Order: sequence, then structure tokens, then C-alpha cells
Amino acid sequence: MTNLYSEIVALLVQGGIKEAESEARRIVGSPGTTLSLSGSEEAARAMARRRVSGEPLAYVLGHEVFMGIELIAAAGALAPREETELLGNTALSAMRASAAPAPRVIDMCCGSGNLACALAHHMPGAQVWASDLTDGCITVSRRNVAHVGVSSRVQIVQGDLFAGLQGLGLEGTIDVIVCNPPYISKGKLASQSAELLKHEPLEAFDGGPYGLSIHQRVVKDALTFLCPGGTLLFEIGLGQDRQVKMLFERTKSYVDIQLVANAIGEVRVVSGCKQKNESS
Repeated sequence: MTNLYSEIVALLVQGGIKEAESEARRIVGSPGTTLSLSGSEEAARAMARRRVSGEPLAYVLGHEVFMGIELIAAAGALAPREETELLGNTALSAMRASAAPAPRVIDMCCGSGNLACALAHHMPGAQVWASDLTDGCITVSRRNVAHVGVSSRVQIVQGDLFAGLQGLGLEGTIDVIVCNPPYISKGKLASQSAELLKHEPLEAFDGGPYGLSIHQRVVKDALTFLCPGGTLLFEIGLGQDRQVKMLFERTKSYVDIQLVANAIGEVRVVSGCKQKNESS
């Protein structure tokens, strides 16, 4: 085991992987790499080579832990990121603060379904509707809903933002809408992110000319679905907090707009509550 671990570390270091030791431990200890079998040892080496090629570790392993639950990770949907746990935990706080015994939640731009599954898992009374546009996201998110065991409380729909939720009678009834949209500008994608897009879907990153195209649409369309006092929460890119706060303010329909920072002081979540005197 020690020899294989050292070999995998060396492969990852040579390939420029920064967290080579921790990633090597995950590769060597992953299901299917039983070290007494030479074939499984070669499987570990193959996984390391995939990682060095730029493939996300979550895809290589086939799973990722998010907010304490194991999720399937597969091509076609963005691999869950640790930084998105801030959005998930902030959403859980909003769900608890709503005082609804069975909070009704929409996960917009659901990707792999990580937020929908985690919110349903950690709040057993919650009902969640999750929406995304691409076939890849819908496939992976439905697999995760079944994998986590929340199929009775999480419904996955496909459509352009809220279009897939039309006709379900959700208007004016939703306590929390959580959205982790694409938020990288087209310019940055073109100049800096060729390697990023080599394995993960473009749709998960492309936020339009300024990185805010989806935020602009959701902040308006969410008002139709939120109940009075309901909360909309976004994950944002670094430095986007002022612009997203302004999007909330310009509607004149949200109050209690909050900027939420991570452990090192970076604002990565913005939220606002629909005014209670707003009609649905």
C-alpha cells in the first residue's frame, strides 16, 4: 500500500496537482482499488493519469461528499464544490427561520442535484423542486435523488430556469429558492478557462458578458414563486456582491438583503426576502 501510495503521489506531483498527497489517499482508498490485486493497482494508476489530464477528482472517483452526504459525480453536470456548502448552509438557516413545518424549496440551476439532495436530507420535512436545462444535469441529478433516498420529496424538472415549473401550482407558495448559477463572464472563460472547460460543461460556467445574466433573470422571475417573506439565495463569484445586491434593490420587491462571507471573509452568497406586501 505504501509503495502504491508513493507512486500515485509522484504521478500527481509530476502532473502539477497541488494537493497530491490528499488526492492520492482518496484514489488509493477508493472502492474498486483493492491493493492486493494487481489489476486494481493498475486501476489506481489509471485514475491518477485521468486526474493529471485535468479531469476533476470527483469524476475520477465517481463520487463526492457534499454537506456530509455522498453524491454521484459524473460528466454532464458540474462536480459539487466545497465552497457551495456556504450556500447550502445559509439556505438551511433560511428554511429553519421560515418556521414552515414542511418548507417548500426550489433549487434553480440544480446541476448534479447536490443542493436539492442535501437540503432534503438535512431537513426531512422539506419538499424540493429542482430544475436545470441540460440532459446531463437532469440525468445526474435524478441518479443522486435516488442514491440519497429522497425521491419522495425531491422532484427534478427540465426547462429554461422556471419554465419547467410552470403548471405545478407552485406560484406564491415557495419558502426558499436557492440558485448556484453560472457566474463566469464570457471574456474570462475565453481567456483563462480552457482547461476548466475541457471536462466540465460550458453551461455550468458561462454567465454571459458580465457573469450575471442568470442572476438578472432569476431575481425577477423568482418573485412569482416566492411566498410573501420567502427568501432567494445566490452563490456569486468573487467581487460580484455589489452588483448582485443592486439587482435585488432595483426590483424594489426584496428586503433584508444579506451578504454572506466565507471563513476567510470573501462574500460568496447574497440573499433577499420578498416583501410581505408583494402579491404573488
